[in-house]
Amino acid sequence: MNDDASKPDIPALRRLLRFMATAAIVLAVLVAVLAWLMQPPRATGFLLARIGDALGLRIVANGAVDYRLRGTPQLLLHDVVAQRPGDPTPLLRAERVFVSLPWSTLRARGDDLTVQRIELDAPVLDVPALQRWLATRPPSETRIPTLRDGLRIVRGRIVNHDWTIDGIELALPSLSPTAPVQTKLRGRYLDPPTRIPFDFDIAMSKPANNAGIAAIGGMTIEGDGWKMPARMQLSGPLQLGDDSVRMAPAKIGISTRYISATSELPFTLGAFGPLLFDEAVWSLDPAALVLRGAGSTPNADARGALALGRRLVLRLEGDIAAWPEAWPALPPPLSASATPLSFALDYADRTDFSGPAALQVKRDDTALDARFRLPDVLAWLDADAGGSPLPPLQGHLRTPRIDIAGARLEGVEIELDDPAIALPPSP
Repeated sequence: MNDDASKPDIPALRRLLRFMATAAIVLAVLVAVLAWLMQPPRATGFLLARIGDALGLRIVANGAVDYRLRGTPQLLLHDVVAQRPGDPTPLLRAERVFVSLPWSTLRARGDDLTVQRIELDAPVLDVPALQRWLATRPPSETRIPTLRDGLRIVRGRIVNHDWTIDGIELALPSLSPTAPVQTKLRGRYLDPPTRIPFDFDIAMSKPANNAGIAAIGGMTIEGDGWKMPARMQLSGPLQLGDDSVRMAPAKIGISTRYISATSELPFTLGAFGPLLFDEAVWSLDPAALVLRGAGSTPNADARGALALGRRLVLRLEGDIAAWPEAWPALPPPLSASATPLSFALDYADRTDFSGPAALQVKRDDTALDARFRLPDVLAWLDADAGGSPLPPLQGHLRTPRIDIAGARLEGVEIELDDPAIALPPSP
């Protein structure tokens, strides 16, 4: 047997040894890098930097960090700030962010948007900063993630130029791009002097624009010296804009009471039309309204427009079915008429309806063209019999006939002049 044949090939052995040495060095480097990355602060900084570069944001976590890979990977951050470079205001801040997502999502590199759970404590979203960042982003397809165990938000806040929503609490059990959504949402809308705390159960046919949405719950519209606690139902197709929310058409049902220092008016209101929230104003135009009241509140049907923001705007025309029994009785022959009272109401002033309003009322050949302030009229209605027999109005009443104390007056015209009422400016 040839001894040379049994000797190893020296060049091949050297190549093998070099390969093994190189592999060992590379493996050692990879283990060192992985060990360095697995330290929570370093791993988190690396991860947030990669996410921030992809989004055009600087994302930092200034507080404690916890990072777990065993089982379902989890990341827990504190004092998180996301800000566009060069922008003076962060678009998002949060005291605590918890994210849990499966390994399949990590391996998919963005192709799979499945997340186990997200929790946000005290997040603050700045709408102007968000809009400035969105303006820099290239057009892309909107993708809805899957949240297996849902989303929870506590003590959230949304800030805009003119309005704020604080105390946001959101409990979303799960989310899927193709499945109905159910969630609970509460918070408080602030646009001084208007305050609207709310607490709603919300259902949506699917998480997408133009999807059907329904909300039911409680809300209270509050102003300086008055409030309207209400139960509300709202439904319609939802459309989200950059700084607007639209529901067209919206179906709205409200059972409420107008409460001030001197009066309380219970009523229910049904409304139908395109609902828009834009520039800190809620508007319904054109609107169809059905009012059903009790006591001093009449039953009425109307069409027109309304808006609620820093002031209340009403432009309505309609009919009052019958003269409310709680109002002072009309003299005959007006009291004998069964004709509905047609009216036109024009108001654009403070949200508590304390400003001057213009009202035109007509029944048969009788017409009233007047200006009034609602608190003064309510106080007059609540006054005892020793009060003034004439309501606190400024305007003109015309009727062909009135019967008073056995006397018949024909061709009657009455001028009402209340100096406390300032006429609204001419259009």
